[in-house]
Amino acid sequence: MDSDTPTPAKSTTLGSATYFDGTSSRRRMVTLRLAERLEIEGEQSLAAWIYADIRRADSPAGMLRLSCLSAPALARLEVRDKELANELVSRCTKIDDHMIGRRGVAAIVGWSLAAAASIVAVVLFGLPLAADRLTPLVPEAFERRLGDVADSQIKTMFDAKVCDNAAGQKAFTKLITALRESAGLDTSVQSGVLSSSLPNAFALPGGKVYLFNGLLAKAENADEIAGVLAHELGHLKHRDSMRAMIHNGGTSFLIGLLFGDITGSSALIFASRTLVTSSHSREAETDADSFAIDVMHRLGRPAKPTGELLLRVTGKEGKGLSIISTHPLSEDRLARMSRQDPPASGPPLLTSEEWRSLKSICDGKS
Repeated sequence: MDSDTPTPAKSTTLGSATYFDGTSSRRRMVTLRLAERLEIEGEQSLAAWIYADIRRADSPAGMLRLSCLSAPALARLEVRDKELANELVSRCTKIDDHMIGRRGVAAIVGWSLAAAASIVAVVLFGLPLAADRLTPLVPEAFERRLGDVADSQIKTMFDAKVCDNAAGQKAFTKLITALRESAGLDTSVQSGVLSSSLPNAFALPGGKVYLFNGLLAKAENADEIAGVLAHELGHLKHRDSMRAMIHNGGTSFLIGLLFGDITGSSALIFASRTLVTSSHSREAETDADSFAIDVMHRLGRPAKPTGELLLRVTGKEGKGLSIISTHPLSEDRLARMSRQDPPASGPPLLTSEEWRSLKSICDGKS
């Protein structure tokens, strides 16, 4: 043979494999020829993959599944012959370049923990500060619209309707009007009793105060309910409801971001619900209590009955909870209200008949 004649490239056929071309779901049995490139042959030549572009893909035990950077993204080659698989791996020098090593995993874990810690820090420290700074900047018109949305959501979530017994509504209007005027709030305040067994009352952004019938059912006199309503009017006066919406909505968004809800779509629903179930910060609750005490005393009525109602609803609470509880302990609130109470000097806020009408406000029209 002439020494100038080029030597043919070494070519070896080692066996068969299964091939998916990445453009259809068709499964082909092919022959692999290992030459300068990996040649994939069926009835005709189907593809030729450069060894440097071949990468290992996820596969079950006993199979080598390969992809190729220069092939269609979904193209796969499945090799079950162990000898063929070993030969391929030896030729594909970058087969595992895309795999994450221990250092890469450690870096991902580290950055993930740092991101989680940052979100927790923002929730605990950044959001309360932001809520305090942003609340005074929120236009009242926007706050009212936000309150309307929360109003609708809460009525849907708790399947509650406004109770409209005529005599009961008249008594409630008399009570809330006296409290509102004593609190120095204008007639834009909207209020009502909702037909829910949950023993609670709450304020919404934009000047809405609601009392759940479940709390009214546990009350024994008008002063108990008046103090609760005065407390919620205090939240309105201080715009605590708007502040809570900003804080709780932001918290929900960030937690959703942490766990994959990147749209934050549940933020407003979460914020609305927490206005009813967990309410405001401990400091805001204490300030609202002070406001309620002042309102009741200006009306010449005691604040102690409100503390008695709260204790009746919650029961005695362990002293160890006072550090982590959002609300002050009911026992502590009762003690404070009793301590600051002068003798009653004003007329009853409702007559006995009006009180009975208010208690039956959700029983239907009279």
